[in-house]
Amino acid sequence: MPDERSLVIVEDDLGFARTLKRSFERRGYTVFHAPGRSELDALLKERSFGYAVVDLKLEGASGLQCVETLHAHDEDMLIVVLTGFASIATAVEAIKLGACHYLAKPSNTDDIEEAFSKAEGNAEVALTERPTSIKTLEWERIHETLVETDFNISETARRLGMHRRTLARKLEKRQVK
Repeated sequence: MPDERSLVIVEDDLGFARTLKRSFERRGYTVFHAPGRSELDALLKERSFGYAVVDLKLEGASGLQCVETLHAHDEDMLIVVLTGFASIATAVEAIKLGACHYLAKPSNTDDIEEAFSKAEGNAEVALTERPTSIKTLEWERIHETLVETDFNISETARRLGMHRRTLARKLEKRQVK
């Protein structure tokens, strides 16, 4: 049974993880850090958590696999996915795999805690009437393909029929940090 205020942060950026860890500890959480999937698996053998914060793009892996692992370990765990590569495709997959919320970076501890409290959907959210732009559609297609290829840039470029450098430039332009 997890401690209600226990949290695991799955993040390969050690500086960001350290900052998040300290911030959550000041709020009364017991915080553990796993820089990747193997470290997360080792932690889950020892304990359970009430909360998890998972980076979508981990070094050499997709955070979606970690979301799936965490949800399989404890279906009641509240999981928030953070990403600098936000797209509708990855948001949908994260929610389908068990995340309760999906936030684009930059996000702080307040944003994450608020996301934990919004685990239930809200049917009153205002709908926009703005049509989707071609650039947004392109961005979403790129990220959908990135997810399909486990964030392999070369394979994504090949599948999209573009040069790898062109894809890298597009990702660098639109990256949310």
